[in-house]
Amino acid sequence: MKNINRILITGNMGYVGPGVVRHLRQQFPQAELIGYDMGYFAHCLTGVTRLPESRLDRQVFGDVRHLPTELLQGVDAIVHLAAISNDPMGQTYEDVTLEINHQAGIGLARRAKEAGVGAFVFASSCSMYGAGGEGAKTETSDLNPLTAYARSKVASEKDLAPLADDNFTVTCLRFATACGWSDRVRLDLVVNDFVAGAVAGGEINILSDGTPWRPLIHVQDMARAIEWAIGREASNGGNFLAVNAGSDQWNYQVKELAEAVAAAIPGTRVSLNAAAPPDKRSYRVDFSLFRQLAPNHQPQRTLADTITELRDGLLDMGFRDASFRSSQLMRLRVLTALRDSDQLNEDLEWNATLGATAKLQSEAVLETPAASVA
Repeated sequence: MKNINRILITGNMGYVGPGVVRHLRQQFPQAELIGYDMGYFAHCLTGVTRLPESRLDRQVFGDVRHLPTELLQGVDAIVHLAAISNDPMGQTYEDVTLEINHQAGIGLARRAKEAGVGAFVFASSCSMYGAGGEGAKTETSDLNPLTAYARSKVASEKDLAPLADDNFTVTCLRFATACGWSDRVRLDLVVNDFVAGAVAGGEINILSDGTPWRPLIHVQDMARAIEWAIGREASNGGNFLAVNAGSDQWNYQVKELAEAVAAAIPGTRVSLNAAAPPDKRSYRVDFSLFRQLAPNHQPQRTLADTITELRDGLLDMGFRDASFRSSQLMRLRVLTALRDSDQLNEDLEWNATLGATAKLQSEAVLETPAASVA
């Protein structure tokens, strides 16, 4: 195991970040954990009694496109989560998606290498397989990205590969589609959406014929994979590694997911849109390489307990919003509201006249003591 004393986590205030922070605090209790985030979704908390960022040693607010170089000093590992993180947002903000997800990420990796950072963990995506056909995709399969988000991940992996060397280990975790409860839960993900529909109105509306395949991974299992990647030695996969992160047991067709939710929440109706245009984003994924390289960090959660967890979490926070697709639990809606109120400009930068400014971002630091492993 590498000697890890300081970890920088970009994009920590999104959906995946809180679970990653909690897990890394438990697994690296003596390490200094630093969060760096723009804060778009900081207010989108769901049923929490403790601010997730209180588990960090420092929270820095800023734009990953302008991350201060001094923040990289003494960092042993970077967990790069920061991204415009789904297809609807990528379609709406295509140029910005490529700028943030690809260009800014590669710029960060280059500066990290120059600063002596030893490990760079990149949150990539199985979505790069796109229209995958029938066979399960391995890491050597052809890539067929269909969206700006997926294209940004392909471009990033391509440009990260030549940066890796004996002193700079790069791990690209091609995550399956995320699901499960979070301190900032999103409902614009397939399983989370289905459970929300069942809880709020007793109905699941599948906006396709239900046949597309989706691999899934719980956010807590994503954190376990990230822990493994931080400590991964080059002898275990090479200086550069792109690996599918998930489990073969979590390849499902969309209609199977709906049926599982309906079975867990009695009285739920499932409707298919048989007339919908075919969803070309359909792919099954082979996770055997991840199983071989990370046998002690395999996914532990099941679909059944994930559905139960989401149901209970939503009920505990009094969720009954049948119009949840128009709420702040949908990430594109949050960005749209910030744009409509002129808090963000068209490049998704904070408007300097209304609060946070790019000039002050490196100074906006919330200092918190190293937290217990709660």
